[in-house]
Amino acid sequence: MFTSRIAGVSPDLATQIFGLKDQNLRELRERFSVDVIYRDGEIRVSGESQAVLNATKMLELLRQEAERHGSVTSFGTSSNDASSNTEFPIGIQSPIDIVQTGREIRPKTAGQQKYADAIREFDIVFSIGPAGTGKTFLASAMAVEALKNKLIRKIVLVRPAVEAGESLGFLPGDLFAKINPYLRPLLDAIQEMIDYDQLQLLMNRDVIEVAPLAYMRGRTLNDAFIILDEAQNTSVAQMKMFLTRMGTNSKIVVSGDTTQTDLPAHQKSGLIDATERLKNIKGIKIVTLGKNDIVRHRLVQDIVHAYDRKESSR
Repeated sequence: MFTSRIAGVSPDLATQIFGLKDQNLRELRERFSVDVIYRDGEIRVSGESQAVLNATKMLELLRQEAERHGSVTSFGTSSNDASSNTEFPIGIQSPIDIVQTGREIRPKTAGQQKYADAIREFDIVFSIGPAGTGKTFLASAMAVEALKNKLIRKIVLVRPAVEAGESLGFLPGDLFAKINPYLRPLLDAIQEMIDYDQLQLLMNRDVIEVAPLAYMRGRTLNDAFIILDEAQNTSVAQMKMFLTRMGTNSKIVVSGDTTQTDLPAHQKSGLIDATERLKNIKGIKIVTLGKNDIVRHRLVQDIVHAYDRKESSR
């Protein structure tokens, strides 16, 4: 049995580290199979030596977070590797640097943090996960950060205009009016980070472009951050076309939910096909987000669970 001690921890600080209703404390004990107690101004961790070292490292990071921000977000449990390497607490990482002052954006779950890290490190990132996991929002924030830091010259937001049970032909207006509802979610995400007047200026200067996927054919995009949203609704040919638009000093993020495909039943999703074909290529990263990464209204997670149970029973 091995024991480590973290000294100089006040009762208030211990409460913040252990989380709401001791959630972090319970997760720490379960994940690393260690005993954790607080006594006489110190946190004591006991167990197997490596597990104690990992748990102590986690507690030190949680302490830094509590001292820096006055609160701690649960670090969660890695769905892919829940037994060994330490996950960093959310918020230890620097916030995403966006244009709008007074607004701070941070990953809120371990999965989202991995996603943000992947975007920084890799030139092409595929993000797959259910609704509400921040796939589009975080990618947009990373794009705005890259633009602000002059790492790129242009942001291109792309969506396939696939009809989800409704016909475009019956919508009023010209072509732009018909496709605007498909592109609206991308603009909504960007407007969270850039005020309306500045966004209009950037769009008028073609620094930020929002376009349907069909408009990408024949283009080469250099010095650009390109986001393809709702990628589960692309065909195999469309996905190939999109990925080959990538020019020098560019980054691509492709996001989608493979459980919500609006393609005809006989047609394979370009997102599923691409992740199968490209998973072993160096420089490409595939990130999978799960139900635990959903950060919308708490009912969204319950809704996703309910639909998954129904599908499983079938």
